Amino acid sequence: MEQARRYQEAGADELVFYDITASHEGREIMAELVRRVMENIFMPLTVGGGIRTLEDATELIQAGAEKVSVNSAAVQRPGLIAEISRKFGRCATVLGLDANRVKKDGGEFWEVFINGGRVGTGVDVLQWAKQAEELGAGEIVLNVMNADGTTAGYDLEMTAAVSEAVKIPVVASGGAGEPEDMLEVLTKGKADAALAASIFHFGKYTVGEVKRYLAEHGVAVREI
Repeated sequence: MEQARRYQEAGADELVFYDITASHEGREIMAELVRRVMENIFMPLTVGGGIRTLEDATELIQAGAEKVSVNSAAVQRPGLIAEISRKFGRCATVLGLDANRVKKDGGEFWEVFINGGRVGTGVDVLQWAKQAEELGAGEIVLNVMNADGTTAGYDLEMTAAVSEAVKIPVVASGGAGEPEDMLEVLTKGKADAALAASIFHFGKYTVGEVKRYLAEHGVAVREI
């Protein structure tokens, strides 16, 4: 809750709240925590982790989430995307896509992973992104796991490929270390938005500093 308040005051456009071990550990969704957070902030909140059913999604929306993000359960049962989209609309239906570059048959394969990135599915990243859009997803948060946590920059190639494969917004995730990384993924990577965690959590940069840098380099942002 403290972090949520801090990011709202700092001028973040949206808070993306992932319980990254919920599916792996078989835990329930965190509706009560979402409810408490939303009593303290007014910015849009996207919530993911442990959403297995339409009822789970409904509980989070009722708790105050603006969007729900599905990953593992959607791969295992794609119809879940359609169910959420029919009830709450595309604008509230997000596909959380954990992707990894893996070696396969002497080449490279972009594979979808589930359970917090622990389990490979054999599903192709671009095919799954297109299928999710057809089912009713209104946004994709693409987390390229090879880059995640490295602070060495986003995976520009994969982000651009996913952005070109679908018509819905793509949020780049995984690898932000410098404001330049965000500029690159929004331009060369063709992402519609950039998600970052470590550089803000540990105070390396403020949201305001990043936004000013982006604005100075021609990116349209909601300045603080």
